[in-house]
Amino acid sequence: MLTVQGAAQLLPRQVFLRVSSWLQIAFFVLLLTVYFLQPPFSEIDQLAKAQSKLLWLPSYWFFGMFQQLNGPIRPELAMLANRAWIALGAAVSGAAGAYLVCYFRTLRKIAEQPDILPETRRFRWLPRFGGPFETAVGQFSLRTLLRSRQHRVVFAFYVGVGLGLAMFIAKAPIMREQRPEDLWFRMNAPLLVATTLLLCAAVVGTRMVFAMPLEPRANWILRIIPLPDLARSLAARRRALYAIGMVPMWVALAALLFCLWPWREAAQHTVILGLVGVIVAELCLVSFRKIPFTCSYLPGKSHWHMAVLIFGLLVFLMSKGAEGERVAMQTLTGWIIMAGALLCVAILARYRTNSRTRREGPDLQFEDGPEPTILPLGLYRDGVLPLEK
Repeated sequence: MLTVQGAAQLLPRQVFLRVSSWLQIAFFVLLLTVYFLQPPFSEIDQLAKAQSKLLWLPSYWFFGMFQQLNGPIRPELAMLANRAWIALGAAVSGAAGAYLVCYFRTLRKIAEQPDILPETRRFRWLPRFGGPFETAVGQFSLRTLLRSRQHRVVFAFYVGVGLGLAMFIAKAPIMREQRPEDLWFRMNAPLLVATTLLLCAAVVGTRMVFAMPLEPRANWILRIIPLPDLARSLAARRRALYAIGMVPMWVALAALLFCLWPWREAAQHTVILGLVGVIVAELCLVSFRKIPFTCSYLPGKSHWHMAVLIFGLLVFLMSKGAEGERVAMQTLTGWIIMAGALLCVAILARYRTNSRTRREGPDLQFEDGPEPTILPLGLYRDGVLPLEK
């Protein structure tokens, strides 16, 4: 990856800035795809029979190197170890060359040339999101995500993690027990979990990049113009989250399901998938008092240990829910009951988000400051503090 990035630095500065983030995303997706989809080999005999496949799987190369460093190596692994040493030498040499190019060429261009130039393309059409304010927030969010390399990489990280876990779940033992012709073309719990996980990853990833500012000092124009109150601006944030994070992934998964499964099962799971996406999106909007990409970001507030525990619990609930959905979809009555229950949960989640927004006050948040050291008790009498009398 460093070698290719170093070679890309030889391009003109603006071309490199546009290509660099896409290269990072492509490498990340390629890494997850190869890692989760590579065939497993548990015995030496299987390795000996699959020499043609092993030539394209670097993880097995370094397995051969590991065996060589531990002591005598079997002949079946000698070829893998040789390829690992060649790959390691190429990676180290390419990384060193990349750093040299960065030092002698890129550092000077960072100081001499701007990172962002005015847009020169003529085609600037973007969809409307409702009223003027909703359209402004939605188009601003979409343009920011399309132009900002950092936000695209973070969003791709969340979607890539969801894609990797979805591929890992899709390779469950129940999938390998089926016949090859039935592997993808029938409803099963692993694919139900995989599609749900992908949609949730897209929605959560969009919500996370919304909280990251593009340029904190540039939000002054939003702070001086009259903006709707917090309750009215919730519709703009909700439509932006739906249009960028939920709807594109939901449409892509629906097209995939209709290509693989019979139309009835695909339509039923598409409806369930949409309701789950609405629930996750409404939960992500709770206590989100910001216009996307405009509020300053204070690091150190994320609790990764709790996030990992919650994510593990969600995966467990998804697996149990997929089994229940598979059973419910066998009859029309069962599917209607399940869809009705999810619809009630979605309505309750939306109501909770609206009521929580109304209670938090009328102002939007533009500065993410630390928690105050001293918390006032608010003991007022006739509008004056008692200690001031």
